Amino acid sequence: MTLRMGELEVLHTSHPGALLVEQVDGTALVHLPKVDLPQGWSSTSTDVWFMVPVGYPGAMPDCFWAAGNLRLANGELPANSAIQVIGGRGSDLGLWFSWHLQEWRPAADQLVTYAHFIESRLHRAA
Repeated sequence: MTLRMGELEVLHTSHPGALLVEQVDGTALVHLPKVDLPQGWSSTSTDVWFMVPVGYPGAMPDCFWAAGNLRLANGELPANSAIQVIGGRGSDLGLWFSWHLQEWRPAADQLVTYAHFIESRLHRAA
């Protein structure tokens, strides 16, 4: 995994407290604390996690997790979501979203691009 110079700083600007933890398999798990949610959700904010794949930035991030207790305001799970282990490791359960970015430009897009996609998608789902 290769980050561009200043990429984490850009992510921290829009998501203070963001944390990137490199994994032994060459991936990384990004944690975005307290992402604001619109009405239509069971909470006003949620923590979010997503994996940075081997081959990044040529390979784009895909799917993400939110807090395991997050639901739509009516108590139902959102479409294309399920309870799964965050990052596929450990025992922490999260609400996994099989929601996919349609376009990724490896030369221009960054971690913050994917973070903004997640926020946009959560706002449209509510």
